[in-house]
Amino acid sequence: MGENTSITVNVGVVLDLDNSLSTKVWLSCIKMAISDFYTSHALSKTRVALNIKDSRSEVVDAAAAALDLIKNVHVEAIIGPKSSMQANFVIDLGEKAQVPIISFSATSPSLASLQSLYFFRSAQNDSSQVKAISAIIKAFGWRVAIPIYVENAYGEGVLPSLVDALQDVRVRVPYRSAIPPTATDDQLAEELYKLMTMQTRVFIVHMSPSLGSRLFAKADEIGMMKEGYVWIMTNGLTNYLSSTNASIINSMQGALGVRTYVPKTQELIDFRSRWKSQFQHENPTVIDVELDVFGLWAYDAAHALAMAVENVGTTSSLSGSQTTNASINSSSTDLETLRVSPRGRELSQSLSGTRFRGLAGDFSFSNGQLQSSVFEIVNVNGEGAREIGFWSPQFGLSKYMSNSTNANSSYSTSRSDMGPIIWPGDSTSTPKGWEVPTNNRRLRVGVPVKVGSPEFVKVVHDPVTNRIDVTGFCIDMFKTVMEGLPYAVTYDFIPFAKPDGTSAGTYNDMVHQVFLGNFDALAAATTIRANRSLYVDFTLPYTDSGVVMVVPMIDSKSRNAWIFLKPLTRDLWLTTSCSFIFIGFVIWVLEHRINEDFRGPPSHQVGTSIWFSFSTMVFAQREKVVSNLGRFVVIVWVFVVLILTQSYTASLTSLLTIKQLQPTCTDINQLLKNKESVGYPKGSFVYDLLIEKGFDRSRIKTYTSPDECDQLLKNGSAKGGIAAAIDETPNLKLFLAKYCTKYTMVGPIFKTDGFAFVFPKGSPLVPDVSRSILNVTEGDEMKNIENKWFGQKATCSVTNPMFSDSSSLGVDSFWGLFLISGLSSCLALMVFATSFFLRHRRIFITIRGSSICRKVGVMLRVFDEKDITSHTFRNKNLGRVEKNLQYFYSDVIIG
Repeated sequence: MGENTSITVNVGVVLDLDNSLSTKVWLSCIKMAISDFYTSHALSKTRVALNIKDSRSEVVDAAAAALDLIKNVHVEAIIGPKSSMQANFVIDLGEKAQVPIISFSATSPSLASLQSLYFFRSAQNDSSQVKAISAIIKAFGWRVAIPIYVENAYGEGVLPSLVDALQDVRVRVPYRSAIPPTATDDQLAEELYKLMTMQTRVFIVHMSPSLGSRLFAKADEIGMMKEGYVWIMTNGLTNYLSSTNASIINSMQGALGVRTYVPKTQELIDFRSRWKSQFQHENPTVIDVELDVFGLWAYDAAHALAMAVENVGTTSSLSGSQTTNASINSSSTDLETLRVSPRGRELSQSLSGTRFRGLAGDFSFSNGQLQSSVFEIVNVNGEGAREIGFWSPQFGLSKYMSNSTNANSSYSTSRSDMGPIIWPGDSTSTPKGWEVPTNNRRLRVGVPVKVGSPEFVKVVHDPVTNRIDVTGFCIDMFKTVMEGLPYAVTYDFIPFAKPDGTSAGTYNDMVHQVFLGNFDALAAATTIRANRSLYVDFTLPYTDSGVVMVVPMIDSKSRNAWIFLKPLTRDLWLTTSCSFIFIGFVIWVLEHRINEDFRGPPSHQVGTSIWFSFSTMVFAQREKVVSNLGRFVVIVWVFVVLILTQSYTASLTSLLTIKQLQPTCTDINQLLKNKESVGYPKGSFVYDLLIEKGFDRSRIKTYTSPDECDQLLKNGSAKGGIAAAIDETPNLKLFLAKYCTKYTMVGPIFKTDGFAFVFPKGSPLVPDVSRSILNVTEGDEMKNIENKWFGQKATCSVTNPMFSDSSSLGVDSFWGLFLISGLSSCLALMVFATSFFLRHRRIFITIRGSSICRKVGVMLRVFDEKDITSHTFRNKNLGRVEKNLQYFYSDVIIG
C-alpha cells in the first residue's frame, strides 16, 4: 500500500528526558519496535507517529505533558510515564479522555486499585514478586524480617502485599524502615545505625536504583555488609544490576536479589545485537551499555500498541475527536475542554485482546496487567549477579528452569532447590537471621523478689558492695540453657523490685514488663498461661506443673464395737452365710443315708448340718464325712474358707493396728460448698483461678512463706486460718518436704503447662532456647540441678504416711472361689441323684398307673431310709438285708 493511503495515528510518549542512560535505552527500544512492526507488516493501513514529551522527573510536568498531548496533539494513546507517582495522575487524564495509557516502568501495586479501563501495564506488578521473597525467607527458616523501602507511592505500594506474604509463612515484621526519596547520606546512616541496634538481620530492600545504590554503599561503609547479615533486593534494584556501577556492585557483595526471568531465545539474541549496533550508532559517546528488562517491556508495549491500532483499522477515522464542552475555546488547555477520543474504547478493547510472544516472554493483559511469570533468584558475587535458582507461582523454588515448568513438580520452599550462596562477608554459612544488638546492650533478664521458697529464685542485695546476687533452681536452669546455645548471649539479672527492695508486683505484672520492653526475658518460675501468651512468647517448659492443694491429714481409724464387721461388705457377709447353709445342705444330702451323724430327728439333722458347715470356718467339725462325694465337696469348701478367713484376718488387723490417715478434703468443690477459706502464695496467678472457680474474695487468704502457710493450716478455717493451701506442684512439693507428717497433696485440681522462660513476642531466641531446654532436661544437667536445690529436702518424703484405703472386701474379690465351690457342690449332687435314681428305678417300673407326685414321694421315703447296703451299716446279719429290702419294697408298693 502506498504511503499516501495509510492513516497516521498520533501516539504520545511521556518520559523523563534528563539525558539519563535508561531513558535513551527505552526510547531506542520503542522506536525500534514501531520500525520493526511496520517492516514486518508492510501492508498496514495505519502508521503510528510518536510524539515525545519530557516529564522532567516531576509529577506535575508529567500530567501537563499528557494533557498537552491529549488536548493539542490529539494522541490516541500514551506510552509512559516513567514512575508510579506520575502514572497516578496521567491515568486519571486517560480515563477522562478515554485515551489508553500504557506504562512499562510504573510497577506499584497501588495503580491496579484504580481499576481504569484505559490503563495497561506491560511491566510486572511489584506485588507479583512477594511470594518469591517469602519463599526464600521460609527456605532458610528466618522468622523475622524488616522491609527497607522508599517513602513514596512506589515503595509503599508493595508493602501490604509483602507483609501479607511474610505473615503467610509465619514471618514477623517488627519494624518498617521508610527512607525519604531525597534522603541525604547522613539520614541513611542514621537509619542504618538504628537497624543495627535491633536483633533482626534480614532486610528486604525495595527502592529506586539511585537511592538503593547509595543505601548499600552506606551499609558497606558502616559495617552492615559483613557476616551475619541478609540482604534481599526486589526486582526494582535487581533488574538494573547489569547496568550498575562496579563500585556499587562491590558494596552489594553477598546480597540476594529477585529479578524478572527473560527466556534467552534466538529472537532476543538477534534483537540485542541489532539494538546495540543501532544504539551505538545513535549514541557514539556511550560505551558498554546493557539492555535491561524495562527496555524489553518498552519494546513489547510499543509493538502491542501498533498491533492494536492496526486491528482497529480504518472502519472510522482514528483522528476524529470531540470535546466535553464545545463552547470552550479549542486552544484552551483546561480540563473542561479535554478531548475525548471517539475510538479510545475500541483501542482499549483491542489492547486487552492482544497476545503474542514478546522479547520478554509471553505478552498478554489480564485486567490491564501483564501476567506474572517466573522470577530468577541471583546472588551478587564478584563483578555481577550469579544465578542460584528460580521461582514460579505454580512450583515455587527450583534450581533449574526446567523444574519450574515441569508439570509433575510440587510447590517447593526448600533451600536444597537453590544453588550455593556466598553471603555477606564471603561466608558460606547460612546466617541465623538475627543477632544480639551490636550497641553493647546486654539482655535485661527479670527475676522476681520473693519472701520464702528461695529454692526457685533468691535475690540477695549486699549493701556494702551494692552487688546483687541471684541464685536458685530457675537461675541455674537459665544459665545452663543459655550456655547450651550455639552462640554467646550476654545478660544481666534485674530484680523486679521497688527502690526499697520489696517486690514490685505479681508475676502477671512482671510478664507485662516484658511486653512493655523493660525486660528482655524472665528467669523465674513463670507458668505458661493462655492469657499471658497473647503478648509474650514462652519457651518449652523446663519442669512439669499443675495446680494442686495441700490439706491436713486426720486419722480415720474406727474405734466402735462393730469394727469386726467392717472387713467385709454386707454383700460378702450375706453371700458367705448363704454359702455356709448351702454347703451344709449338700453334705446332709450326700451323708444322710449312710452316716449316723446326719440322721435322727429333723431338728437334730438341721442343727448338725449347719453346725458342720460353720465349724469348717475354724476347722473344728466333729462329724465324719464317709462318702467320697461329700469329701470332694468339703475339700473345695475348706479351701474357700481358708482364703476367706485369711483375708478377713488381714483386713481386720489393718483396721485395728495401722493409722488410717485421710485428707480432710479431696475436692475443691467441697471447700466451695462448705464456704471454707483457702490460701495461695502472694502474687500468684492462682488467685485468678480461685475467683473464676467462684470463691468469695473474703475467703481467699495469702501467705508469703512455708511457715506462714503451716500456721494458717494449723488454725483451720474456723479459727481465721485456711482449710487448704492451693499452689503449683513444685512449690507445694517443697512445702511437703518440710511438713510431710502433717499434710498431704490432693490434685491436680487445675491443669497448667509448667514453668518456662519468657521472651518478647516474636523473639528469635525462643526456638534456640527451647531446643537447649530439651538438651538440658534430657541429660544429666537437669538431675544435678534438681539434686542441688531439692535433694536435701527429699528425705522427709520417705516418712510421709501414705493414704490407707479402708474400704471393705467385696464379693467381686471372691466370686471366683464361690463359683468353684458352687459348681463342685452341684456336680456332687447331680452324681448322687443319678446314682440314687438308677439304683431304685424299679420303683417307677413296679408302681404303674400312679402319678408322678406319688412316685416322687415314694422315692423321698426311700431316700430317708438307711442305705443298709452301705459299708458303714454292714454287720453279722448281712444275710437278712436282701429279705428286708423285699419287705420294704412290698410295703411301699402296697402302701
